[in-house]
Amino acid sequence: MAPKRWSIATRLFALQLVFVVVGVVVGGAWSWSSARADLETDAAEKSEAVAVSIARNPFVVEQATTADPSERLEPYALDLMRRTHTDFITIMAPDRTRWTHPDRAEIGQPFRGTIAPALAGDTFTETFTGTLGPSVRAVTPITDGDGRVIGLVAAGVTVANISTALLPRLVSVVLLALAVVAVSALFSWSLSRYLGRVTAGRGPEELARVFASYEGVLHSVHEGLVVIDRSGDVVLHNDRAAELLHLSAPVDGQRPVPLASLDVPEELRTLLASGDRAVDETYATADRVLVVNQEMAFSRGSSRPLGTVATIRDQTELLHLSGELAATRTLTDALRSQTHEFANRMHAVVALLELGRVDEAIRFASDELDRHADARGGADLRAPGGAAAEVGADVGASGGAAAEAETPADVIAAVLDGKRAQAHERGVTLTARTSGLTAPVAAAPGDVITVLGNLVDNAVDATAERRGTVTVTVTTTGGHTRFVVEDDGPGIPDLDAAYGRGWSTKSAGPEGRGFGLDLVRSAVARIGGEVTVSTGPDGSRFVVDLTPGRVPA
Repeated sequence: MAPKRWSIATRLFALQLVFVVVGVVVGGAWSWSSARADLETDAAEKSEAVAVSIARNPFVVEQATTADPSERLEPYALDLMRRTHTDFITIMAPDRTRWTHPDRAEIGQPFRGTIAPALAGDTFTETFTGTLGPSVRAVTPITDGDGRVIGLVAAGVTVANISTALLPRLVSVVLLALAVVAVSALFSWSLSRYLGRVTAGRGPEELARVFASYEGVLHSVHEGLVVIDRSGDVVLHNDRAAELLHLSAPVDGQRPVPLASLDVPEELRTLLASGDRAVDETYATADRVLVVNQEMAFSRGSSRPLGTVATIRDQTELLHLSGELAATRTLTDALRSQTHEFANRMHAVVALLELGRVDEAIRFASDELDRHADARGGADLRAPGGAAAEVGADVGASGGAAAEAETPADVIAAVLDGKRAQAHERGVTLTARTSGLTAPVAAAPGDVITVLGNLVDNAVDATAERRGTVTVTVTTTGGHTRFVVEDDGPGIPDLDAAYGRGWSTKSAGPEGRGFGLDLVRSAVARIGGEVTVSTGPDGSRFVVDLTPGRVPA
């Protein structure tokens, strides 16, 4: 079993404690050395002052010329030592013979130390080991009126006494050092406790692995990932979430993003701020349909939530495919209905011909042709040389990008044919007026099918119970396209609520209800346009205007 590595908190505590102890030891040693140097400097200055004052005293100059200078200078020196707190005052002849000394046995003995500078007339200081041990001393000459050196004075303080004077300072330094260590240890312990809490006791190696895993997962997930803290700010998001929610690309050290600044519908912003659990909830933004899942996030071994984690999937393309599939199913059902109706009409024509009633058969067939021509809005949409043929040729020849951004007239006519058959099966009369459609619609077919198909479906649903009528008018003027869908149903009781996701006047079916108008609004906003609605007890009227300048290329 591998030994457990220290956590970041433990390592930091140990490092700080060692650093403080070493710093205190080094600082104490430096303080001791500095204080000792200061005391030695003070002792040297004091010794020099005492020695110079003695050498210039007329009494000392007078006694230096007598036959026995020691007789009167010894008591003078001893008294002066007591008054000046110096350890020794030695007055001597130029040949080093001592006239005074704290130890009377040393009187008459040669002085130990340097005297050459003093004999030359200079005053100097030095640290020298004499009869009293190491001492800091000053030596100065005694001169007569003619300037001749007639004696020397040495005064000093022993190093032992200097060290003794340092003991109070040493005690203060030690006590201060212990106090610094104690306070630093307490601070380090508090900091280590905090780090241990925020890192969950993990070591740097474990945190490095966690961070590497987090980076890998964050940038490899194809869904949008958003982490929201308890204050309601987005603290983490990946590249896909930035694309879906219109956020800036994630960078290191990025500041939290308030939820209030997100360019998303209010319902989605409310969900993210609430922290409630969500499973596959759908929200329509201005350009996308998003599926959101959200869960609370907890740290290991804690029951207090850290915030919420939301995953976001883009379902826009899937809905487009679903719309195209629905349109295909509609066309298939229409063809099936028309095949059945055509077979019935052919049976009638054949029956008339078998009975010899040729004129009636021709008239019956002509009436059917005229009825179908009127139902489709005129011969211009089915004639080989009509506008629809020309539009179809233009679109087919335009190729790539143009084909993707335009919806030919025959596609719209086919959709309306299919919707007419469905409406007929439910007892609703659907009239399509497309004679004003003289150019392709400047929008993708999937978006046009979504807008027109949902509006027609809602109108048929509204009039099915009373077997009413629905009228669809499509016109293009100067590149501007208008869809008008009218019905004679009971109207919409709450128009504002009708645009909300999930609102419907009908009971839920196997594929759900209440998404039609919400998807219409999103699709119109995406392709560039606006929807105008008027409703009342006599029916509803939806007008969709598409402006070419607002349609994205």
